[in-house]
Amino acid sequence: DIFKSLLNKSSEIILNKYNELDSQKGYHDISQKEIKSWFDEKVPTNGMSTDEVLKIVKEKIYDTATGNLGPNMYAYVMSGGNQISVIADKLSSAINQNVTKWHLAPAITEIDKRVIQWASEIIGFGDKVGGFIGSSGSSANLDGLTVARNIFFEKQNIRANGLFGFKPFIVYCSDETHSSIDKSIQLLGIGTNNLKKIKTNEDFTINIKALKQQIVEDISNGFLPFCIIGNAGTVNTGAIDDLEKLSEIAKENKMWFHVDGCYGGLASSLDSKKNLYKGIDLADSLALDFHKWLYQPFEVGCLLVKNWDLMQRSYFQKASYLDKSFEKENSRLDLNEHHFLLSRNAKSLKVWMTLKVYGLKRLKDMIQKDIDLTEFLKNEIKKSEDFELVSDSPLAICCFRFNGGLNNEDEILKLNERLIPALESDGRIFITGTKLKGKLVLRACLNNHRKNIKSTKYLIETIREVGLSLLK
Repeated sequence: DIFKSLLNKSSEIILNKYNELDSQKGYHDISQKEIKSWFDEKVPTNGMSTDEVLKIVKEKIYDTATGNLGPNMYAYVMSGGNQISVIADKLSSAINQNVTKWHLAPAITEIDKRVIQWASEIIGFGDKVGGFIGSSGSSANLDGLTVARNIFFEKQNIRANGLFGFKPFIVYCSDETHSSIDKSIQLLGIGTNNLKKIKTNEDFTINIKALKQQIVEDISNGFLPFCIIGNAGTVNTGAIDDLEKLSEIAKENKMWFHVDGCYGGLASSLDSKKNLYKGIDLADSLALDFHKWLYQPFEVGCLLVKNWDLMQRSYFQKASYLDKSFEKENSRLDLNEHHFLLSRNAKSLKVWMTLKVYGLKRLKDMIQKDIDLTEFLKNEIKKSEDFELVSDSPLAICCFRFNGGLNNEDEILKLNERLIPALESDGRIFITGTKLKGKLVLRACLNNHRKNIKSTKYLIETIREVGLSLLK
């Protein structure tokens, strides 16, 4: 009865939050000092009542949370989550399955495998597939490059010998590639000096000619071309590299081809965008991020490779306490043999439930809606005299500036530098900036199924109002 009461009370807090999404602020401008003071205490010696703790959670956490769920969130590439996944996370926590060995989580292990198969089917990666359900797109990029390194240098037994004695091997990507690639290259011991960032075209896609020239130069200098990374939707602008051409170059030079599809990969399922993703099925490894465009609450990402054997050859480490030879069935797939992690929760359940409840068609319709809404925003900016469109993304990111009617470039730059923190202080909408070709711009991310024409107009109106106030 006590547990039932707690479930009901916690559900009421959640429901109240969802009832106010349309009016929810994008950001609450509360100082770090104040928020720190709320939790600045020693370890409690004695416990409080659950009602008191829930009151703190409601007032100090829920009421001040950044508005990721609602339509006024435009900062960073994050979706608003969906209601079925909230239920899924609650259900998965309740059974506390450890998705490491099959017999520790029989059903969830099979759901993990099925979600990986479904992801491959959705984007057309191929019928034969292996992979891993992890925490994020960043982790999926690290996982993919780990498999790339371990399989590419398998004959040299790199897992045992390490990198010592290897001549420099080079990774290639565009200068618009996600920062998780830099971090992955560092963690894998390759070193960012061996990460060659190729300049981009006007549309922010990788310059193929420059890439080819760099590979020729590196070979002549005695380096080993190892891996090409293609972007299936960059995080800055949504630019999609020529994946088919990158695959050809990788094949010609006997290189691994990894695709970062964390932001835009799932849009390859749309008939309206499929032609932009030709060659995605030719990738050796592919990173996806379900808490971006599958509308999942944090956190869940996914790596796809061409078969399970690649994962096992990259990660398997014998341990006596994990030996399956003494188990009833020793042919079952244990996920701990196919990744670095052992203990892990049931991340795949919410993805599985989402696809089961909503179906792929409805999810694809939502992705298309986000893209259409971005087109609406771009057209509104083009029609206005006080906004400037900076990039023409094929996906759901819009980069632009507010000029306030100014003509001087330095004045416009300074205005936007002041505008971003001013909008954060205002809090009605939450939007951040980025730099494109060295120019500071506002960057609106619209991958949220709760956004609509009304909320998008509100974005423009709010930026204009705050921007004009800075000119007074």
